[in-house]
Amino acid sequence: MFKFEEAVIPLDDWVQNGVDWLVENHRESFQALKLPIEKTLEGLELLLGSLPPSLVMLLFIVLAWRYAGKRVAAFSLAPLLLTGYLGLWEDTMITLAMVLCSVLFCAIVGIPLGILAGRSDRFEMLLRPLLDAMQTTPAFVYLVPVVMLFSIGTVSGVLATIVFALPPLIRLTSLGIRQVHPELVEAAVAFGATPFQVLRKVQFPLALPSVMAGLNQTIMMALSMVVIAAMIGAGGLGGPVVQGLNTLDIGLATVGGLGIVLMAMVLDRITQGMGKR
Repeated sequence: MFKFEEAVIPLDDWVQNGVDWLVENHRESFQALKLPIEKTLEGLELLLGSLPPSLVMLLFIVLAWRYAGKRVAAFSLAPLLLTGYLGLWEDTMITLAMVLCSVLFCAIVGIPLGILAGRSDRFEMLLRPLLDAMQTTPAFVYLVPVVMLFSIGTVSGVLATIVFALPPLIRLTSLGIRQVHPELVEAAVAFGATPFQVLRKVQFPLALPSVMAGLNQTIMMALSMVVIAAMIGAGGLGGPVVQGLNTLDIGLATVGGLGIVLMAMVLDRITQGMGKR
């Protein structure tokens, strides 16, 4: 009974057969599924690629000053200038488009699921094992089914990033909804508010700092997937890191990694400021 060296559960064969069946019978459906992500990503890449660097920098400085103060606005200029002088501006705009696209679809999916999980114990109980699996599964494991179902490219990298970066937003949105004081909800109901009005005017506004913290974590996790996504053909700042790894060029890998760190610093300071406000 306990002769574990003799494998009796062929789970690897079951998974392989399942993915092969999906590829053979439903590949067109998966190709159609990635269409909105592809169009959104293309639009963001076109927009950011066509804007002059000075305008992009000004936009970041204005956002930082508006939401995080003058010090963060002044701080944001230095990483952007350094990114340009390192010759990474074009790759940075591609990575920024990937991150924005990933975070947009994570918000579209994650915030409603987090609200449902925050208002329903049963739904939260059903969702928790899936979120645990999504957070603990190594990022490289996502690459094989994504490539088989969606082929290689930047869009496939964005899809893998969405799956990897989604759980924190769902968890923190649910936590924010649950942390709203019950007396406030009871007061709104007592004054005749409908469940949707309670959510829109009481629960979600009070949970917004927690939602923004989840959005911040989603952005950071999306940036951590940039290098891994570059292994399946995604462009951006992960490209120099992967190329440096393949050729043992530590200088090239360092430059690409520094670009990712600089972008993470700027986005982190801005989103933290949004959460505090």
